[in-house]
Amino acid sequence: MKWNLLNTGFNTGKFNMDYDIKLALTCPDDQAYLRFYRWTPYCISLGANQRESDLDMDAVKENGIGVARRPTGGRAILHAEELTYSVILPLASGMTAREIYTKVSFALVKGLKKYSAKLNDVELENLQPNFAELLKEPSGMLCFASTAKSEVKFKGKKLIGSAQRKLNKVVLQHGSILGGTYHQDLPKYLADKENIDHLMDELKDKTTEIETITGEMVDYKVLTECIVAGFEDVFDIMFNDKPELDLNERS
Repeated sequence: MKWNLLNTGFNTGKFNMDYDIKLALTCPDDQAYLRFYRWTPYCISLGANQRESDLDMDAVKENGIGVARRPTGGRAILHAEELTYSVILPLASGMTAREIYTKVSFALVKGLKKYSAKLNDVELENLQPNFAELLKEPSGMLCFASTAKSEVKFKGKKLIGSAQRKLNKVVLQHGSILGGTYHQDLPKYLADKENIDHLMDELKDKTTEIETITGEMVDYKVLTECIVAGFEDVFDIMFNDKPELDLNERS
């Protein structure tokens, strides 16, 4: 299995989601991809089956926020101060979708620990929440309001949100590695105005970010290099072709 490393930089939500789908649909059985990207403008992505009516489109447009639909499931995410990864891996690799999910999470954990000693307490969630019950709550429309099994957390708070889907004989998995706190503003763009304060508190209580943990601005170039090293260690691979991985903010 040959692994390919990609940096597609800053793009719109539609471009980012379309690119993931294209990679998955055209991926040969003997190839795998690890891709990194960011978002401009900031963008709210909805889960594959989530209603766009969950959003306050006037507020979204007024603040120049993009909207895209993910091919994976889950609920709304405000993609802002984050590093996004995607993994495209054929089932011909010999791993099941669940095994891929867990192994990717271990690679992310290893990469975070390489990035900063202050992240040594990152770990995987062991429990699977009852999503059917969670969806009945106001916070049910927020992806980061709960942590699924094998997602990455820090001292009980969600740090990386990931989702997965099988497309033909290929597994597509992508996720958000939270860098800064802007993602917590998501409730401001929801149609549910009655629960804004409650939902803001939910995200603040249940999520954390690299900048909050380390007390420093994220160097996304270094972070990306560390995540790559984590994948090389956990998957026992070597990326021979390494593109420029500078994903820091553009002026």
